Parts: sequence; C-alpha cells; structure tokens
Amino acid sequence: MAKDIVLTGDRPTGPLHLGHYVGSLQNRILLQESVTQFVMIADAQALTDHAEEPEKIKENVFQVALDYLAVGISPEKSTMFIQSQLPALCELTQYYLNLITWNRLKHNPTVKQEIVQKGYGENVPAGFMVYPVSQAADITAFKANLVPVGEDQIPMIEQTNEIVRHFNRIYKTKVLVEAKAIVPKIARLPGIDGKAKMSKSLQNGIYLSDESDVLAKKVKSMYTDPNHLRVEDPGQVEGNPVFIYLDAFDPDKEGVLKMKEHYTRGGLGDSIVKKRLLEVLESFLDPIRKRRKQFASDPAEVMRILQVGTEKAREVSEQTLYEAKAAMGINYFG
Repeated sequence: MAKDIVLTGDRPTGPLHLGHYVGSLQNRILLQESVTQFVMIADAQALTDHAEEPEKIKENVFQVALDYLAVGISPEKSTMFIQSQLPALCELTQYYLNLITWNRLKHNPTVKQEIVQKGYGENVPAGFMVYPVSQAADITAFKANLVPVGEDQIPMIEQTNEIVRHFNRIYKTKVLVEAKAIVPKIARLPGIDGKAKMSKSLQNGIYLSDESDVLAKKVKSMYTDPNHLRVEDPGQVEGNPVFIYLDAFDPDKEGVLKMKEHYTRGGLGDSIVKKRLLEVLESFLDPIRKRRKQFASDPAEVMRILQVGTEKAREVSEQTLYEAKAAMGINYFG
C-alpha cells in the first residue's frame, strides 16, 4: 500500500512561535514517521505581501529552517525545500489561474479576512489575491493527499480541490489528486495579549527561539481573566490564555484540571498559574533552544540540507508538471 503524501510549510516572515508548533509542527514530527512528507519554506508566497523586503525574507528562510531542525523535523525523514527554487510551481499556477474566476478568489474567506487584517483596502497586490492558486500548485505538484493546516486555512484546501476537479474533468485525466486537511486538536493559540491570533505583527507571540529571560517577561505579562482582581475571587478558565497554553503544553493533565477547579472557585492567584506555565514552557523550549544553537553554528550545513531537499522536490514537481502538460496536450516536443 502506497504511503500518504503530505505537503506542509510556513511563510518565512519571521521566527516560528508556539502557535506554529501546536498548529502544525507537532503534527509534522509525528507524520514523518509514517508518510512521505514535503516541508516547504514558502518564500515566494511571503513576497506577495513583503515584495519590498526580499533580504528579510531571505534571512528568515534560514531562521525557519533552524526552527524546523530544532523541533525535530528530520532531513532524513522529511524533504525540506525552498518554494521559489521550483519553477514548476509557477508554471502550474499559471495554468490553474485559467480554471478559476476572479470573483471566486475575491470571496475566499481566508483571503478576505487577511485583506482586512492587513488594511489593504483597494490596494491589494495581485500576487496576494491569487496566492490560493499558488498554494494549489504547491499541494498538487507533490500529489499531496494530506495537508496539516489551521482551521483558517480550510478554505484554501477546498479551493485547491475545486481546481483539481476542474482540471481533471476538463482534460479527462486523473493526474491531480484531491487533498484532505488535517486540523490539530488545538488549532491555534491566542496571543499573550488575549488577541485571537498569535502573530509577529501584533508582537504577541512566544517564539521557539526566545531565551529564558524573554520568556519569563512574556509569561509574566500574559493576559488572564480581567475580572479576577483578588486571589480569593473566582476566576474564569474559558478563554484564559494561560490555561489554554497549559492545556497545550503541560504533560500533567490531572494537575491542570485541579488548578482549573481551584481557580474557578477562587483562592488561586494568577501569579501561581503563570509560574507553573513558565516552568512548563521553559522545560519544553530549553532543548529546542540548544538544538537550534547547535544547527546555527554550522549555517553551511543547514543550507546544504535545504539544497538537497530542494533538488529532490524540484524533480517531483517537474514530473507532475510534465504529466499535467501532457494531459493538456501542450507537451509539444515530447
């Protein structure tokens, strides 16, 4: 029986944070043991809204690679590659653009939400509007049938599958494969300020590379229950970021449950809960920091890993492109 094929990745617009970990990284670590996994650093996609900062994107390609290696994504088990170095992805995107309407792109809920968040108004870069089609090219180039994503990315998978069905029907082929979204139990972490999403632009994230002193300051400043003014007051656990993080990272689930009960009935201060969270996160992040520094000490080796993975990914994507063009009847010279 053939292995499942997984395509996953991140945009190198900054270092990866705990939200990335619970949203996809931990899934990738588990999946690489049983599937054929391609892990993409989506630098071309990052340029759709950072076109004036190519040097920043280039530097972050390296930083994201360090995060991947540090958390345990293995170059022996997963193929890590750089998106912009695969010309086949651009060509597939070009063909797919003919199979989807501008109106459909405008109504993609994920794109609509991000346009509002970025405050584009009418000045939306064309590349940003069509990045769901580019994403479809990324997924289909590897014939990925599984894609780990957060809930907000499910419309992207749906749009990819629309393109797959449209392509296969028009060209009477089965070259392209539909994908299924894998959504983690904890789809996203709120920011430490209580905002709905952890993000670099809001400066409300805890990063995998944060040193101990930075981590301590961030945990100490975390938003909790604004109505929990005195220790003896009953506190609210639901929607409380500190408890959400404990649910995600504390291995002592029974202890977290008891802490929640105590907090709810009153008599447990926020400082005690945050102290526990700091212990948990320090224990989780310390080995990641150490591995990250080890890989960072040999940047040439990190880039070699990316080059080897990129060459392998290029071969796979070019084969899919060849098959797609054959189905379309435009492989003129064989």
